[in-house]
Amino acid sequence: MAQSQNSSVDLAVRATSYHGLATYGNLMVGNKAIEFYNEKNAEDYVQIPWGEVDHVAASVMLGGRWISRFAVFTKTNGSFSFSTRDNKATLRAMRPYVGEDRLVRSPSFLDVVGLGMRRLFRDVTGK
Repeated sequence: MAQSQNSSVDLAVRATSYHGLATYGNLMVGNKAIEFYNEKNAEDYVQIPWGEVDHVAASVMLGGRWISRFAVFTKTNGSFSFSTRDNKATLRAMRPYVGEDRLVRSPSFLDVVGLGMRRLFRDVTGK
């Protein structure tokens, strides 16, 4: 059983972790870390201290009204994707610890395609 790093919890919500296969459990946003615990296996958990978080990217759809999932990018261990019952409330709870400038919007499919096209034409024209 994992020991929680937080001394107080700001938000606890049911969540899905997309690290490998989808895993269901609870996500806690506390004063010292983000923690995800699997509901069926107590040894399957993710703890990310606030000092380790580089930025958080949210996948925003429908004109900025719906957030389907978000990813926490760490300084050394890559990224961890999550989806909660209320992603907006989760990101609002993270904002005081992460900072407003490090909560970013992830590029949409059309943004990625447009960037690829611009790079393709830049390489062809040499500009």
